[in-house]
Amino acid sequence: MRTNLDFSPLFRSSIGFDRMLNALEAASRAEAVDNWPPYDIVKSGEDEYRIAMAVAGFSQDELTITQEQNMLFVSGQKANADDVQYLHRGIAGRSFQRRFELADHVKVVGAGLVNGLLTIDLKREIPEEMKPRQIAISTGEALPLAEIKQIEANKQAA
Repeated sequence: MRTNLDFSPLFRSSIGFDRMLNALEAASRAEAVDNWPPYDIVKSGEDEYRIAMAVAGFSQDELTITQEQNMLFVSGQKANADDVQYLHRGIAGRSFQRRFELADHVKVVGAGLVNGLLTIDLKREIPEEMKPRQIAISTGEALPLAEIKQIEANKQAA
């Protein structure tokens, strides 16, 4: 059973959360997802993540990893081997494309292919100007206040 959620009340009462609400709306609209190739997502540190994807039979030249803004695309295109006659073909060699939506400031820092396992290392790198900073409190005299102007209150209306 599928339940459609209506996010329009959240759009009316929140400001600046458009991207998150659009992601929730897109996730609720998602159709049946192809589950090949299988993958794991692991949190390997405070701001570090790893995607491990089983891509047996694919070489490094047949795989492509692309990051566009907050989306990570992993695709595989098997080279045609027309001169090979299979009696049984049990190893999947079909083309694929996987999409991963990344949070803000998450960047790909490396990728590797070992023994049919593609690993992609990700790290959240928050810019220095967005990190919390401590404000020093000075001691001594108070800072001078701006001169306060008062509206004339004693005038009577004519």
